[in-house]
Amino acid sequence: MTVSVSSLHPVLTLPQPVVLLPTARLQTFLDEAAGARLVHLVQQADSELVIGTVPCPSTSEIYPWGTGARVVRVIRTMSKASEKAFQVTLHGLSRLYYPDTQSGAPFNPNDLIDISVEHPKPAGTPSPEAVAAFRAAAAKLLDHLAKDATQQSRRDVYVKISHMLDEVSDDRTPWMADVIVAGINKIDYNDKLAFLSALDVNDRLHRATELFVKQASISEVTKKIAQSIDESLSKQQKEFFLRQQLAAIQRELQALTRNSGSATSHPNGARSSAGASELDDPEQAEAEDMADIRQKIEAMAKDSEERKTAIREWKRLQRIPAGSVEHGVIRNYLEWLTSIPWPSSSAFATVSSADKIRDRAFLENARRQLDEDHYGLEKIKKRLIEYLAVVRLKQLQAEREAALQQQQASSSAGYTQPPPGDASAPPQRTEGDATSRALALISQALNSPRHAVVAGTKEQGPGKREAGARPSEDSTSSAAKSSAADSQTPKRGPSPKAVKGPILLFVGPPGTGKTSLGHSIARALERPFQRISLGGVRDEAEIRGHRRTYVASGPGSIVQALRKAGRPDPVILLDEIDKIGQSNFHGDPAAALLEVLDPEQNHSFNDHYINVPIDLSQVLFICTSNSLETISAPLLDRCEIVHLSGYTYDEKLHIARKFLLPKQLKANGLTPEHVTITHSALMRIATHYTREAGVRSLERAIGAVVRYKAVEWAEYVDSTGNDDITKVPVVVAGGDGGAKTYKKIVEEHELEKILGVARWDEEELHREKRRGLVYGLVVTGMGEGGILPIETISVPGSGQLKLTGSLGEVIKESGELALSWVKSHAYDLYITKHRSEDPLKVPNPIDIHLHLPSGAVKKDGPSAGIAMTCAFVSLLTGACVPTNVAMTGEVTLRGRVGAVGGIKEKVLGAHRAQMTKLILPWANRKDVEHDVPPEVRAEMQFVFARTMEEVLEAAFGKGVLNWRRNMVVMESRL
Repeated sequence: MTVSVSSLHPVLTLPQPVVLLPTARLQTFLDEAAGARLVHLVQQADSELVIGTVPCPSTSEIYPWGTGARVVRVIRTMSKASEKAFQVTLHGLSRLYYPDTQSGAPFNPNDLIDISVEHPKPAGTPSPEAVAAFRAAAAKLLDHLAKDATQQSRRDVYVKISHMLDEVSDDRTPWMADVIVAGINKIDYNDKLAFLSALDVNDRLHRATELFVKQASISEVTKKIAQSIDESLSKQQKEFFLRQQLAAIQRELQALTRNSGSATSHPNGARSSAGASELDDPEQAEAEDMADIRQKIEAMAKDSEERKTAIREWKRLQRIPAGSVEHGVIRNYLEWLTSIPWPSSSAFATVSSADKIRDRAFLENARRQLDEDHYGLEKIKKRLIEYLAVVRLKQLQAEREAALQQQQASSSAGYTQPPPGDASAPPQRTEGDATSRALALISQALNSPRHAVVAGTKEQGPGKREAGARPSEDSTSSAAKSSAADSQTPKRGPSPKAVKGPILLFVGPPGTGKTSLGHSIARALERPFQRISLGGVRDEAEIRGHRRTYVASGPGSIVQALRKAGRPDPVILLDEIDKIGQSNFHGDPAAALLEVLDPEQNHSFNDHYINVPIDLSQVLFICTSNSLETISAPLLDRCEIVHLSGYTYDEKLHIARKFLLPKQLKANGLTPEHVTITHSALMRIATHYTREAGVRSLERAIGAVVRYKAVEWAEYVDSTGNDDITKVPVVVAGGDGGAKTYKKIVEEHELEKILGVARWDEEELHREKRRGLVYGLVVTGMGEGGILPIETISVPGSGQLKLTGSLGEVIKESGELALSWVKSHAYDLYITKHRSEDPLKVPNPIDIHLHLPSGAVKKDGPSAGIAMTCAFVSLLTGACVPTNVAMTGEVTLRGRVGAVGGIKEKVLGAHRAQMTKLILPWANRKDVEHDVPPEVRAEMQFVFARTMEEVLEAAFGKGVLNWRRNMVVMESRL
């Protein structure tokens, strides 16, 4: 490339999205001043006037590349608008380069400015490969445009350009690329700017080829979508017509079947069973359903409330005609009532996980199950094992108490019956002495005082005791009867065998395994698992059900989950409990959950539809949430909170190897022998293509890699002509003659071709070190940690502080506190020369503008106090904080550093951002030692500070900031 000497030249700024390319024509409007000046330049020019044009993406700077244009025509318009006083027509000639893109700002659109211009000239000739690719892509695009054009004139233009493309020489293909790109209106603004900056002929052809391929793909997809929509509409119309015909044919066939059935019926009335189906005899199916409902009602416990309600509704059902609307309502209610797994019902008595819990290897098997399902999360697994241990111990304790009560009841009988036929034989005592039997009777009398009093009353009544009967025998028999009656009468309340564990609430970012932990607990207990999604639920009836007075009413989600589980002790996961709707005219769903999640109340949960107390004490409830801020305090008080923070890179790699990659291989029809991802490739995916606390994005990225290899494998198998995939060698060396090969190993340098450009590149990790810039630590609303730059600049003003970035009241107060502390210590930090001076007003009055990026995201909290203080000190002293240092902590007016929350999330977020030094409050030392994984602590340096002086020394380095208080003042005395 050769460049001529730069000189000042009149240049017309073009507003976004206008770009003038060489060989193109442009018509634009100018205001009075710019148009008059252009007319004056035209009049003074000896020949045709040539000016420069430059795209102006913003008012602060111009694009460094533009186009030299010939002024074809300038006319004054009849418009009354001042900005449309003149209309100018320009014809693009060649590319121009502007070395100075910022001087003269701000730039107004459609304005004539004088700036330095260079006239570069491309050197060399295009390569044959670039020319061939360009011709093929351009021909394909022009063919698509000609076919899609609705006007004949435009279609002729595309055909003409296609003929020119065939006839043009290879040296003129760069000019042809300018012609075609300039003629396509649908090209993106940024793509046009990139093409304008391509001075090298090969680079220009390469960029034009990419643009043509992109536009051709967009045209194909658009045409395909339009065609599919037309086909869908015609398909729906055809389907409707065929369904109408099918319904008419079915009606005719049913009429013929009824007539033939009546003519060929047997003498005894029995129909032929040939070709019988369960849908052919609705009366028999109705009888079987009613018999099933009756059987379930009889299986309910005697005198229980659900049995009484079921019998009452059954009698009503028998009295109401089958064709009545009320008959269907009662029938539906009875089906729901009998399908609930009542703990006292004999229909569900055999279904239990007691044998699993009674096994001595229960905890060991549960620990193995958790390790197979999840990697890491040691503290979470420890808490779950404690939870399961409590379940086991309570179950065993309940069984021991039940066995002891049964033993006491059996020993209270006291005597054995004489053998039949020997009436004179005296009754004989069973094994055990009289003392043990007396203690058993006393214990039973204390446990059942009501029955003891009733028995005594009956004994004292006249004519109730037989002559010669012993008092001990009479009391024993009455106690036994009362015990039997007591066992048959169900008690409303927690079952003696019910295991009431804590209500666990898993809190953590998305993708950290909260829902899958509930699956693991259910598998460890061998209980059915049901998930209830509470996200967006805004009606109380979704939890408690609708009352039967409403049309199409039904039970709530809790009862539906019990019916699906088929057991009274399932594991129910209440997912996304933080996203439940707020209180409105439909009721408060969060308040409805208070009874469900309270172990002292849920033994008699009342669903509005069932209207019978339901025992939920044996259900294991597990809740999940991304945040605790939106959960009401009473609901939060009923749950035991278990925090799940994000994974480290080492944990993500193990999870990817052990879980994600095998899962994706199975989902895409491959085996581990087909695809192997290297360690460096997995690390690059985790660090450059994903940045999250969980592993969902990592799984999607791995799935994309596996699908790419699946396409390669399918193409290779098709090319071999062998349909048996097991007989095709997986690893094949590269053959000659262009034969297809397959490589099973995915290496790091292949990821950009598979996944595209990395979302987080190395340039982001190489942060800018500048005055007034400090990196703080934050926790997002989804529970993920990360870093946030705190930017400060000084501008002329009156000593004010301006805070921007969607900040809340607390973080604004932190900014004011930080500035007040800096002002009070400005003299000590050599910012001012006297203690009474304000650093924002001496020597020149200035304003400080503090901004936190991502302005659309709300930010609040006191944890940015020390980071703001360091930013102010850096701005006023000129010292810079290294870019590998991040900090968090609350600051007070005395300069004390207060503790903050979310330490583990913030540390993991800083580790993902490759920060190496963190400054934290001294009070949070225990959080780092207990919560942060050891491998993360080993890679980072932690500085725990009590005062702002320690923070400044750790942030800027020892000796960087001079303190005036360290000077020794000598005083002379006589």
